[in-house]
Amino acid sequence: MSSLIQKVDQGGPAWRAGLRPGQRLLKINGHPIRDVLDYKFYGYDSRLELEAEQQGQIRRLLVEKEEGQELGLEFETYLMDRQKGCANRCVFCFVDQLPKGLRPSLYFKDDDARMSFLLGNYISMTNLSQEDADRIVAMRISPLNISVHTTDPDLRNKLLGNPRGGASLKYLDQFAQAGLRLMCQIVVCPGWNDGEQLAKTLKDLAALRPSVESVAVVPVGLTKHRQGLTPLEPVTAEKAREIIEIVNQARKECEKKGGEAFFYAADELYLKAGLPLPPVEYYGDYPQLENGVGLMSMFRQELEGALAMTEENPPPPPPFVIATGLAAAPFMEEMLGLCRKKCPAMQGRVKAVRNEFFGLGVDVAGLLTGGDIIRQMKEEIRPGEQLWLPDCMLRHGETVFLDDVTVGQMERELGARVRVVDVDGGEFCDALFP
Repeated sequence: MSSLIQKVDQGGPAWRAGLRPGQRLLKINGHPIRDVLDYKFYGYDSRLELEAEQQGQIRRLLVEKEEGQELGLEFETYLMDRQKGCANRCVFCFVDQLPKGLRPSLYFKDDDARMSFLLGNYISMTNLSQEDADRIVAMRISPLNISVHTTDPDLRNKLLGNPRGGASLKYLDQFAQAGLRLMCQIVVCPGWNDGEQLAKTLKDLAALRPSVESVAVVPVGLTKHRQGLTPLEPVTAEKAREIIEIVNQARKECEKKGGEAFFYAADELYLKAGLPLPPVEYYGDYPQLENGVGLMSMFRQELEGALAMTEENPPPPPPFVIATGLAAAPFMEEMLGLCRKKCPAMQGRVKAVRNEFFGLGVDVAGLLTGGDIIRQMKEEIRPGEQLWLPDCMLRHGETVFLDDVTVGQMERELGARVRVVDVDGGEFCDALFP
């Protein structure tokens, strides 16, 4: 436990009560503070009695604040504890398929229920104890994001490479019976958890409604760096169509019983299948965007709305080329076509970049590296043309690609301005026609 206070927001509730950096927060209203969950849960009320320690001396302080207002404390680590790593050896684990030499943080496998609640990370539940699960229920910690993959215990043991894989499904039932909100995902590996197994998993999850609020079905991602790993087959166009049909059948069963369809096939499956994306209504309120479900539909909807409010024949932006993954390139060309109707003078085009770093089987924009973009765009960029990139290629809040190439380096190598654009249709329209 690391409850050492590093910073106190000046003028905030904790500051007014007398807490200062260098002290340790021990208790709130008599409850020991073990980590961030205790801190947020017990610190929610409007009237709090804090117990803090400094140099062996215990102080008790009274805090009065608005209900739900943050105390205004920062600790040595966000979790106030060590982050739990993953104990699994999933046959499809993407981290195991990374080449050597990347920054160390990329090799850490997170499987921490606290991060699931606080940041939306997905957990397998295999490193939960019964005490952990009971605490989650008692604190009403939700929504939780659960990597299910299959509801067959023996198959889950094999898929996760962990003998606790099947046994940990009991926590899914416990959380559902307690009425916690659960967001689930299934990574489909052909020959393992597809076909009848996928249909059974969807049926079992449907039985856990309304706690299970949504289920994303996504294809396994395979890089070229799989030496020594379990042989897996990629999701082909035929397999993608089969998966989509199973998902759609499960959706129909939900609707037949008078419920809302809450199973969703990822955009990537439709792209692999060569099928048009579903209508906007398919995605409801877009509960699984982080899993790549509905990103393209939302982008189109946002862009069309923004274009409708844009004047006819606006001044065109400087000439530009959009670099994106092989999967999204046709879609982005279509989106540029919509924009060109509004501004025929616009000089913009799309370039699909091959993922030579991870292998051609990885075709999404978010996994392109700076090195691949530089090598393939060096002879592609025309004089006076800008290079536009989606922000999903970069480390969150920074200008660094997966291979640690920076945007500044890319500009120097290419001799062109690089412009990073939000993956948002409205923001894209604003970038085109400010």
